[in-house]
Amino acid sequence: MSSSSRATAPLPTDLLGLRARFDEEETAIRDAVRKYVEDRITPNAGDWFEEGVFPEDIIPELGEMGLLGMHLDGYGCAGTNATSYGLACLELEAGDSGLRSFVSVQGSLAMFPIWKYGSEEQKERWLPDMAAGKAVGCFGLTEPDHGSDPANMSTRAKRDGSDWVINGAKMWITNGPIADVAIVWANTDEEGVLGFVVPTDTPGFTANEIKHKASLRMSKTGELVFDNMRLPQDAVLPNVRGLKGPLSCLSEARFGILFGAIGAGRSCFETALDYSKSRVQFGQPIGGFQLTQQKLVQMAMDLAKGELLAQHLGRLKDSDTGLAPEQVSFGKLNNVRVAIDAARTARTILGGNGISHEYPIMRHAANLESVLTYEGTEEVHTLILGQLLTGQAAFK
Repeated sequence: MSSSSRATAPLPTDLLGLRARFDEEETAIRDAVRKYVEDRITPNAGDWFEEGVFPEDIIPELGEMGLLGMHLDGYGCAGTNATSYGLACLELEAGDSGLRSFVSVQGSLAMFPIWKYGSEEQKERWLPDMAAGKAVGCFGLTEPDHGSDPANMSTRAKRDGSDWVINGAKMWITNGPIADVAIVWANTDEEGVLGFVVPTDTPGFTANEIKHKASLRMSKTGELVFDNMRLPQDAVLPNVRGLKGPLSCLSEARFGILFGAIGAGRSCFETALDYSKSRVQFGQPIGGFQLTQQKLVQMAMDLAKGELLAQHLGRLKDSDTGLAPEQVSFGKLNNVRVAIDAARTARTILGGNGISHEYPIMRHAANLESVLTYEGTEEVHTLILGQLLTGQAAFK
């Protein structure tokens, strides 16, 4: 190439030319999910958020598209690579964090433990229906008094003959009120933490919907209560013991978040960019003012770097090297921060209009405040990385 040659100018929403780095299948999945979100979700998301509604009729649609448990093999799952799953999460969260949360919980927190640690009978019983959207799952780990400290969970499972009897409660459980099956983690006296596959029609199981949320309103969130809930031995996930089980599931879900958050941030940026070209003040579009351009450039740069990070971590997860939990913490911590900053900055460009549900920005901003703390708070992910750097555990 001669020194006088000049590369084609990048797209405003793809400054680093990342879209060209995906293969044909990854690109097709990304484009299909984006079109679905633009056609089916975006026109309605503001109303669903305002009304506090999760549109359950989309669940079989998500199953038909192959998005539920898409990164798992067999049992009706699509068997895509991790990067494709991440790109789907990015496009879903560009619609709404509640939508991506549903898919993340279904695939990474409910289906993954059955697929990874379950018996063949458990897999055959649940995974095909969950992949098709005919059955909904949830993940019961967080408790009213134990969020970031699952090792001290209060939910207890005790043997009674050949059965287990569980008492306790879980809090802030996505999909809980609409779930057909719950993956419930409980402490035991002899075997440490065990996971149980619990049909939600089991006597002693109750799911109470949490109302009056100011965030993730397009998501069903619940409290799970177990009152002498009796389960047979074959309800136990047989191939895992201890906190390794739930923590490995959280790492799977966090991977989706580090992609998804960039989608929410991108939606805010694109909205602000379009608005800056049409909003006229002092006789010209505000996009022509230096301070507005500075805001847009900073958002574009930060989001591009976040998407590059997500792509890199996706490639690691798909490689023989694999993806370490600390690297997932790096991605989740960085990219949620980037997305929140984009939402807040984009809101300032729209001024008063930024708080209207006519635009998605305030909805994304509210949702991202929850994304910042669920599945590992900023503090937890900071200390995970701090322990890696120093060799010292600072959790206590």
